[in-house]
Amino acid sequence: MKVLSLDGVTRRFADFVAVRDLSFSIDSGHVVGFLGPNGAGKTTTLRMILDILRPSWGTIEVLGGPPRREKAAEIGFLPEERGLYPGMSILQTVVYFGQLKGLSRSAARGAAMRLIERFGLAEFRDRPVDRLSKGMAQKVQLATALVNSPKLLLLDEPFSGLDPANQVVMQDEILAASKAGSTILFSTHVMEHAERLCTRLLILAHGQKVFDGSQEGAKAMLPARVRLRARSDPSRLPGVARAEPMPALEQGWTDWHIVLKPGAAPGDLLQACVQTSFVLRDFEAHSATLHDVFLHLAGPPLEAGR
Repeated sequence: MKVLSLDGVTRRFADFVAVRDLSFSIDSGHVVGFLGPNGAGKTTTLRMILDILRPSWGTIEVLGGPPRREKAAEIGFLPEERGLYPGMSILQTVVYFGQLKGLSRSAARGAAMRLIERFGLAEFRDRPVDRLSKGMAQKVQLATALVNSPKLLLLDEPFSGLDPANQVVMQDEILAASKAGSTILFSTHVMEHAERLCTRLLILAHGQKVFDGSQEGAKAMLPARVRLRARSDPSRLPGVARAEPMPALEQGWTDWHIVLKPGAAPGDLLQACVQTSFVLRDFEAHSATLHDVFLHLAGPPLEAGR
């Protein structure tokens, strides 16, 4: 089942195009990383999915039909900016959001109590949210997104401002929500979280999709790299696209950072060194990281537009 589908979606703000001709679909059960630098159009896209903004043109389908606010009962959303009422307690807040999403008061309270307990907030349940730390407030926001056991969970920079311990809590809860049946689309520009959580990646740059696929497919787009220590220049070895010398700690040797040609493998280069009697002191292969792919495809952040 397709939980979410966008076809040719564009969103203009006067003369600025925040999202341009964006198309993708997500089947149920996936955890999809929605990646891109600040200004790439991620938040604008999430707001269109939620029917907070309307596309300038193009179509969106959410859970089998056009986005409507009536579908809130099946959707969870954690915005990047804080969206809590400062004078309400933790328990009141989560119960209130549960009722907004169509739960009865008793069902909302039961779900809220379970989440508050699971997030380690039970002893603070009557504390007003304006007296919470940033990490605790983020847990409360996540609880408001999960209280209705959503079929589609949208998370906008969910790790923003969290310390390492609370980042682990957030990761665990995203995985738990996925196992419980939620399809998850989460926006981030921190590649470590995407690497740990995602079954699929969507990468935006300048409002346009530049990649849609698996982590392995993304990393395969970039050539392999090798660091070796040698007495002579490896530039002419088979498969070498570029070799950059760096000073080595041992006299008479040079460290070389090597970028291989497309399709060339580090093992092939090592075999060529053996066959040509190219003298090596050290040889270390480096696969492309998701961070490398991100910089290659998305580039630096933009100054305006989300």
